[in-house]
Amino acid sequence: MNHLTSIGLDVHARSITAAAFNPLTGEIVVKRFKNSPAEVAEWILSFESPKAVYESGVTGFYLVRQLKALGVDCAVGAVSKMQRPAADKRRKNDRIDAEFLARLLATNNISEVFVPDEECEAIRDLTRALDDVRDDLCRARHRLTHFLMHKGHIFDEVNDKGVRVGNWTKRHWEWIRAIQFSQAADEDSFAYYISEVRHLEATKKSIEKYIAGYARQDRWKGRVEALKSMKGIETMTAMAIVSEVCVFSRFPSASAISSWAGLVPSEHSSGEHTMTGGITKAGNAHVRRLLIEAAWHYTGAHPSRKRNQWGKEVSLAIENHAAKGVARLVRRRRELKEAGKSPCVANAATARELLCWCWALGRMCEQTL
Repeated sequence: MNHLTSIGLDVHARSITAAAFNPLTGEIVVKRFKNSPAEVAEWILSFESPKAVYESGVTGFYLVRQLKALGVDCAVGAVSKMQRPAADKRRKNDRIDAEFLARLLATNNISEVFVPDEECEAIRDLTRALDDVRDDLCRARHRLTHFLMHKGHIFDEVNDKGVRVGNWTKRHWEWIRAIQFSQAADEDSFAYYISEVRHLEATKKSIEKYIAGYARQDRWKGRVEALKSMKGIETMTAMAIVSEVCVFSRFPSASAISSWAGLVPSEHSSGEHTMTGGITKAGNAHVRRLLIEAAWHYTGAHPSRKRNQWGKEVSLAIENHAAKGVARLVRRRRELKEAGKSPCVANAATARELLCWCWALGRMCEQTL
């Protein structure tokens, strides 16, 4: 332990409760502040060799950056790794929470969260905004479809080959525009649902354009292009993974990044009894969902390397390693199917291996592997 005084911070939107704990004397000093990093830093620096910590959560990384800029050694603790005593489950307030954090820090029982730089966090937020827009667009389309359905309008057209035409195609929109209602209120509702879908479609394209522009910047381009060498991953997915990870070399092994994404099997073993279950889902849900979606591409993919990548600038070593990854994942998916595994289980296993290959490609770009 390279600090003497442990400071626990219980952070809220408008207040911060701080508890300073000296393990040598057992003394605890508690003080409440408004959400003012300068005041908190001045108080913390009045103690001997202090280090502060607060829980990860909705307050983000603003406070830790401000405190570090003011000369305070501060960390963000992973709240999912904090084990509270059973006696404290029915006793909770800001002072108790701050003291709890201070004591954990004093005993080195804090799992520190990786704090990305501001540029990386900004790109991450943009990719998450795209994910939010996709969800909103899906809901808006469902509302429009369900509105038409309960009015008796169901799209069921087929093309010249007898194949049903998909929704949200040009023909589908032509069909929608041709619909008319006898009631003025229905026309108003119909116009609202259409405008909402069109607005979100335009917003989605706009955000995708922004992300594609950032993906061409020097900081991101190499890793994004490397990840795009894997089948199932294109610019939006690659940029989201890179921005969420930020630095691939911060994970010492492929199993570490798999655990971070919640793609490792759960386990409940004791003594001679060993039992494993589905994936833990304890980690970065955004990356996990993207990889699960990307892994479905390997159900019918060809084991050859990815083609039609005009303008890609990756080294031959990265391209060859990605080709090995594609062949491995296609073969692995086929073996899981032949073993009788359910499609969802097989896909989760494929997603885990896909992340491992992405980790290897990212570290090759960072020249740390």
